[in-house]
Amino acid sequence: MSKKMWMVRAGKGGFLIDRFENENLVVIGWELGDLTKIKDKEDLKRIIKDKFPEKKDNQIQAVLSVVGRFRFDLNKGDNVVSYNSDERTYLVGEIVSDYIFDPNFYPENPLEYCDVRKVKWLGKVKRDDLLTSTKNTLGSSITLFRIYEGPAKDILATLEGKKADFELEPEEDSTEFIKEDIISKSHEFIKDMIINLDWDEMQELVAGLLRAMGYKTRVSPKGADMGKDILASPDGLGLEDPRIVVEVKHRKGKMGADKIRSFVGGLRKGSKGLYVSTGGFSQEAKYEAERSEIPITLIDSDMLVRFIVQYYDQFDNDARSLVPLTKIYWPS
Repeated sequence: MSKKMWMVRAGKGGFLIDRFENENLVVIGWELGDLTKIKDKEDLKRIIKDKFPEKKDNQIQAVLSVVGRFRFDLNKGDNVVSYNSDERTYLVGEIVSDYIFDPNFYPENPLEYCDVRKVKWLGKVKRDDLLTSTKNTLGSSITLFRIYEGPAKDILATLEGKKADFELEPEEDSTEFIKEDIISKSHEFIKDMIINLDWDEMQELVAGLLRAMGYKTRVSPKGADMGKDILASPDGLGLEDPRIVVEVKHRKGKMGADKIRSFVGGLRKGSKGLYVSTGGFSQEAKYEAERSEIPITLIDSDMLVRFIVQYYDQFDNDARSLVPLTKIYWPS
């Protein structure tokens, strides 16, 4: 039996990635119950149809593709990869168990994340260290998919500190996933473009986004900014509400709670805060923002991409020059 490599996403937005790493496992779940005694994919398909009678055939096939692979196609000894978008790293490991049903993994909804495979993690690989062709392959946000030989070899070589050029082999794409795959890959491509901006350009990009949202902006000059990089308001002077004070951090690594406390401490009553960090935020930093008496919004690189796509039609030429994008139309 040949050894394969699989991508298993850590839940929506990768929120389970720390549990994946700390508990040595990967998990999915479609509220289908215990699949331990299911004989084959045909049995599984009948269960999916009974559970979701309102779903169309292509939607049934989409669920079957993911759950069926996790239940039947993953094998002990196969490699598995999962993405940490905050760190921009891929966890790389080896599957060490058969399918396990664990309704206690996610007590908020015992059936939502209950299908488990135990994993021995071998290390991490930085996305920026991989070949462009490999990054293209890994850009999909599909919950589970096969990583074929070329990118798999690149991942394992990078894990060992080596670098080589491999040709990609064709991927197996289910037609029901093509649109989602293209959208998710474009999201990662845009994020790659943003990460490669320098700090001044990132500051200008955030200011351009706020202008596209209808605000006028004032960008602080280089040097000490007294806790603010951008001031946004309806009049551009900060005299009309809402007065939004923006801090932009363009660096690797999550922002901690101390950075948020310092930012909040510099805000005056009546202001609103916007903290942009392309490295993301620690859980403690998110708690700090939530309990702040002054309204604070935290934006990481993924949220920044979503806002850019949403408001790109309103971007001025200066902002578009920083992130040049092309609109693609898809048949409905």
